Amino acid sequence: MTIETTIKDQIKNNPIILYMKGNPNAPQCGFSSRATQMLMACGEKFAYVDILSNPEIRANLPKVSEWPTFPQLFVDGELVGGCDIMTEMFDAGELKKLLNESAAKRAIAATLS
Repeated sequence: MTIETTIKDQIKNNPIILYMKGNPNAPQCGFSSRATQMLMACGEKFAYVDILSNPEIRANLPKVSEWPTFPQLFVDGELVGGCDIMTEMFDAGELKKLLNESAAKRAIAATLS
C-alpha cells in the first residue's frame, strides 16, 4: 500500500480527521493547539494524525490534499482547510454547524443500517 493510499484511507474512514503537529493533549505548534481547541469546543469526536511522528504522511499529505500547511482538517472526506480557515468558520459558528451536520448524517446512517 502506498502512503498516498494510506492517507486517502484515513480520510475516507474517519469522518472528522485532523492532521496536526503533536496530539490533542500535547500539540507541538500554536496552530495545531488552536485547531484542537476549536474542535474540542465544538463537541464532536475527531481522529488525528501526528505528522511529526509520521514523516511520510507529513511529506505526502500536501500532494494529496493540494494544501501546503498544517494542521489540515477533513470532514466527510473533504478538506476544510487549516487553522486560519477553521478560525474564521469557528468565529462565525460555521465549524460547529459543519461538524454537527456530519455527526447527524452518521447517526441517521447508523439507524438505517
